[in-house]
Amino acid sequence: MIANKAGGMILHAEVLKILPESVVSATVESGMLELYNTAPNITPKPCGWGRVAPEPCLFFYVCDFIPLTHTMPDPFKLARVISDLHKTSVSPTGKFGFHLPTYDGWQPQKVGQWEDSWASCFAKLLKGLWELDAKMNGHWAELDAAMYITLSKVIPRLIGILERDDRSIKPCLIHGDHWESNIGTDVTTGNIYIFDAAVYYAHNEMEIGIWRVDHHKMKDEIYRNEYAKQFKKSEPAEEWDDRLKLYGVKTKLMYSAGVPGGTNIRRQALEDLQDLIEKYGGEQSQG
Repeated sequence: MIANKAGGMILHAEVLKILPESVVSATVESGMLELYNTAPNITPKPCGWGRVAPEPCLFFYVCDFIPLTHTMPDPFKLARVISDLHKTSVSPTGKFGFHLPTYDGWQPQKVGQWEDSWASCFAKLLKGLWELDAKMNGHWAELDAAMYITLSKVIPRLIGILERDDRSIKPCLIHGDHWESNIGTDVTTGNIYIFDAAVYYAHNEMEIGIWRVDHHKMKDEIYRNEYAKQFKKSEPAEEWDDRLKLYGVKTKLMYSAGVPGGTNIRRQALEDLQDLIEKYGGEQSQG
């Protein structure tokens, strides 16, 4: 923390975060600035980024300091502020994606171009993570087979239907890595803040797929249910939980690619895909 003091009082304080690459630093600030400009009431103000030292090649990102507690957030408060973010955000192009690739931790997300279709945007994102996981951990024949069917049949059916038959979904700005460690509650005001984002414009339900995965504490269904009270489920509403299961596969593959010994989570991702293939993989791909 960097603090400016006068008479023993802190007038302004900032958080300094060290990052491994310039592109990561730039995208972190760009994403957090997008969040701040949309929802300044829940986002620490970005202050800048730059180079720390040439060797090792390190960069910094600085934002306002807010005293936070990292206890589990209040489900109602969280649902209200996140649904408000999703409702009020406006894609600058009216499309899905972002103007540059973003990073979930050190891992790149293939969202750095604008897409008319959410199904297309999500398919590219998921395919990129599958390839990253395979690069880090090697290929599994079962997972490869499941991903081929998911990309060719499950996504066009389960996600594509959101944009067919006179249906449409709004591109919403999402945090993109919205688990409990990236959420804090102001110890003074009780207000909720979000940080360490991996933003892009997406189907709003993509945000809460991470709240369904077993390795996060926010798997308690009260978080998903409170959100659904604030932001109506997309139609077909009866497929809401299956969509969240598919969106949660993104989180699981990201974890598998980035955490040594993440094989168990990779297995869970495979099992989720197999469940979805059984329900949605027998139909012909539709645009």
